[in-house]
Amino acid sequence: MGNSHCSMSVPFTQGISGSLSDGTVVVISGTVNHHGDKFAVNLQCDQCPSAENIALHFNPRFSEGGVVVCNTKERQQWGKEERKHEMPFHKGQRFEIRILVNHHCYMVSVNGNHFLEYKHRIPLHRVNTLHINGNVELENVSFQGPGGFPPSCPPGGSFNPFPSPQFPPHGQQYPVPYHSHIHGGCHPSKTITISGAVPHHAQRFHVNLKFHGGTAFHLNPRFNESTIVRNSYLNNQWGSEERGGAMPFCKGQSFMLVISCEHHCFSVTVNGQHLFNYNHRVPHFQQIDQLEVEGDVVLQHVQA
Repeated sequence: MGNSHCSMSVPFTQGISGSLSDGTVVVISGTVNHHGDKFAVNLQCDQCPSAENIALHFNPRFSEGGVVVCNTKERQQWGKEERKHEMPFHKGQRFEIRILVNHHCYMVSVNGNHFLEYKHRIPLHRVNTLHINGNVELENVSFQGPGGFPPSCPPGGSFNPFPSPQFPPHGQQYPVPYHSHIHGGCHPSKTITISGAVPHHAQRFHVNLKFHGGTAFHLNPRFNESTIVRNSYLNNQWGSEERGGAMPFCKGQSFMLVISCEHHCFSVTVNGQHLFNYNHRVPHFQQIDQLEVEGDVVLQHVQA
């Protein structure tokens, strides 16, 4: 899978080589027309525009007060709508949509921010076409990944994010160990999104939110212990560990990790499921301005 070099005229239809699989990312960038009232991104099971079966219908609508509607169509019948009354798109402005295919859902981010999950209603292997229509101008469409890889392959599959300052150079994954600045530091409503894949040989990896003088939040999935350890490194020593809860990371599978800074804690979500809260041990968390990822992990996208 790689970048599409087909015409960017709309309606746009692109066949999917092979089939969607866990870890595949669909990247769509463009601009909403100034006069536009809606557009749609469809992952469908038919080549024709009027498909009888659409696995994911992602439909921003400006004319209804700003809502994004998701749905599935099977045998020409639409199912139950899922609506999100939040509009991340703006008329006349550029956008980037990333659809990360997970084994249980589609995870959609807009402009680097996690936006929604949509659970599968049609099996992935049936999806063979991307269709985009409506009031939108397209700049780039690409299929990337998958992030998961078979046991015999090293973690080096191609992943080609659309170039922007927050993405690695074209054709590369993020390097591990990974270090970056957290723009503006942590504050209530600040969200850090990390998507990647766990190698089959993984033992452990960690995500650290750091400041000058220590680590405010250490998140450490350990596969040999089947747990996630949480801790802080303050005054040159580790504090008391927090453990327990579900282990959502699986060897050979992709993931989306979202860490949200709230007034009293960091809230952690993986693959759309809330896992736990970690109460702040650094009271002035705006000084937390460094992100570090190390260990047995393949990074595909980081938004901090």
